[in-house]
Amino acid sequence: MNQDINVLALVKGEERYVFLYDDASRAEALRMLGRFASNPELSFTWYDAAVLSQKIRQDEQAPRGPQRRFDIPLANNSEELS
Repeated sequence: MNQDINVLALVKGEERYVFLYDDASRAEALRMLGRFASNPELSFTWYDAAVLSQKIRQDEQAPRGPQRRFDIPLANNSEELS
């Protein structure tokens, strides 16, 4: 079971909207975007919800597998001897 946490963030001026969700709660994250967009007290718009929901759906379709956080070239033996 994949226990990765997905992070989706939006910065609007001084406001920060950060959404954390795992693969099992992806649908709930999409619903939360709609709730935020329908709240007139927030600057979060339906356009923001549409863009972020597209990111969530793209991430869902991306192939999963072992991911390396950093690509650091390894020195081979000839480089170590120089």
